[in-house]
Amino acid sequence: MDVIVVKYLHVLSSTFLFGTGVGTAFYLLVASRARDVHVVAAISRYVVVADWIFTATTIVFQPLSGLYLAHKLGYPLTSFWLYWSIVLFVIAALCWLPVVWLQMRLRDMAVEAAAKNEPLPLRYDGYLGAWAALGVPALISFLAIFYLMVARPA
Repeated sequence: MDVIVVKYLHVLSSTFLFGTGVGTAFYLLVASRARDVHVVAAISRYVVVADWIFTATTIVFQPLSGLYLAHKLGYPLTSFWLYWSIVLFVIAALCWLPVVWLQMRLRDMAVEAAAKNEPLPLRYDGYLGAWAALGVPALISFLAIFYLMVARPA
């Protein structure tokens, strides 16, 4: 019974991880394009909070539950689908670490500009570009992981 519960939590956790990533990216990009500094300040605050609540917890839980399931179900870590899932997860996690830092800088710039009733500073766009660029390999990695988890190619 514990394997079923951990499988359920593993799938639920991956849903939170992926959904939070796509959702927060959408809202921060849309808000940033609108250039309303007060909207950007509010949305970026929520993006940072959501990332810490959902992404940080699931990025820890996913490998723990996945390794537990591999062990309990007898899947060798060297099997093609599992090995590449782990590699892709590490890539995505390594992209996420600077993304969190960038999100906090974006939030801080927006909050400061909103408090002063000024437009977003020029460096905001550079940080946003780097943030979006890091999101692409993370997104592709997670999409590939979902495929590998479902198809389990040899």
